[in-house]
Amino acid sequence: MEVISWHSAPCGHASSLRGITAEKSIDCQRSRLFSSNNRSFHLDVVKSKWVSSRFPQGNFGSKSKHLNRVSRVHSSLDGVQNADSGNFIDDYGTYVTDSRDDVRKAVIPGLPDEDNGATINRCFWEWKPNLRVYYETSGSENISSPPVLFLPGFGVGSFHYEKQLKDLGRDYRVWALDFLGQGMSLPDVDPTPQLNNGGEPDKEHSLWGFGNETEPWANQLVYSIDLWQEQVRYFIEEVIKEPVYVVGNSLGGFVALSFAACNPQLVKGVTLLNATPFWGFVPNPKRSPRLSKVFPWAGTFPLPANVRKLVQIVWEKVSDPTSIAGILKQVYADHSTDVNKVFDRIMETTRHPAAAASLASIMFAPQGQLSFGDSLKRCQMDNVPICLVYGKEDPWVQPIWGLRVKKQLPEAPYYQISPAGHCPHDEVPEVVNYLLRGWIKNLESKGSFVMPLLENQDSVEHDRAAELEFLRQGTKRTVKVRLYGSNFSLWDQISSFINTRIKDIKMKFP
Repeated sequence: MEVISWHSAPCGHASSLRGITAEKSIDCQRSRLFSSNNRSFHLDVVKSKWVSSRFPQGNFGSKSKHLNRVSRVHSSLDGVQNADSGNFIDDYGTYVTDSRDDVRKAVIPGLPDEDNGATINRCFWEWKPNLRVYYETSGSENISSPPVLFLPGFGVGSFHYEKQLKDLGRDYRVWALDFLGQGMSLPDVDPTPQLNNGGEPDKEHSLWGFGNETEPWANQLVYSIDLWQEQVRYFIEEVIKEPVYVVGNSLGGFVALSFAACNPQLVKGVTLLNATPFWGFVPNPKRSPRLSKVFPWAGTFPLPANVRKLVQIVWEKVSDPTSIAGILKQVYADHSTDVNKVFDRIMETTRHPAAAASLASIMFAPQGQLSFGDSLKRCQMDNVPICLVYGKEDPWVQPIWGLRVKKQLPEAPYYQISPAGHCPHDEVPEVVNYLLRGWIKNLESKGSFVMPLLENQDSVEHDRAAELEFLRQGTKRTVKVRLYGSNFSLWDQISSFINTRIKDIKMKFP
């Protein structure tokens, strides 16, 4: 059994957001409006008592730091493993009491409790008139640590990364944003107001975006991949103001890769969490100018009359609480995972008057100028570091898609987690956070620290498997993680996948 620890004890009281949004500290649970560089920011601090700053840049390899990490392993894992004998054998403070060659067993820390998590700051950034971007951030006091930006999947927002903001915010400067047209980045005014006979907005119409005339600020507005990629670029340039590690789940992974392909100078590395390899049905007018003309509408406002009735029918179905609960049950492999908060935040979004029309714009928006494969090729040409972390039991983006990326980028680490579904960062955040810390530390140290599950850099060619154990609310959990080496066979994995499916069918229909 190995004990792998990244955590330290709380070492300071949480401080407020600094720099761009605020120059002075502010009290917890207060909302204020700040202005910087002609941009307005709304800040709402969520109360959290303690926060710690650990492993600052420049201290990698320090013997004293290593010894401090060693001494902290026992306290951070108290109740999981009694480690009274054994040896620390690597740079992570791994404590070995037993080992096997085929599967490593390790204990990793759980998530911090409410008192030890990083403070989460809630903000708005006004990018363009009536287009305000909502985002959450933590770890602003970790000024010597690298920045990390999380991009959400379809239908969710920055709230889906709460477990990363509270945990990783103790080590890094962390941001998570809502894409325009989703979450809390929906518009504050109707892009196509419906007017009454007096020429005033008709308050009887509860849905926005169903009028006949578009407001000037919404001309050519369409919630597309290219818009979100541009949103991310300006957010990094104007808010974060330095290159970042970008992490994206599902749709967020597609946007993260596309963004990195077009802006490699702003990216330190990309992590794909069950990234969708395709998005959009309408051809992109720049990639396919003739074919795109076949489609009379491409997600702009106002919605065509024949589309409005269809949208209303579809919206009644997809916004129904039963439908949303069913989707969550489908994409989470472990049904014991508490998704109540995620469910509540999604339902909150569905009650926004602009939500229905925004969904229509998203679904009919053109494909991005770059396909997923094109983005991979560009990132490979520009030597953008990429890490793949996929839940094995994802019913939508099944393992074969991640393995295809691994085949194209054989040097990219590919971690497959089981049991875990489409949202591993929320389902098994302990494991995802551990892998992210290790990968970032490997890059920041220029390889001085090996990646998680590896004994040394030379072993990257061969597959590695581990059973990672952690505590969650006082209960031991075990998750299997497999790291695919650079010499893996895609055909072998496809054969294994097919055989597994055949066995599942035989078990269901003996």
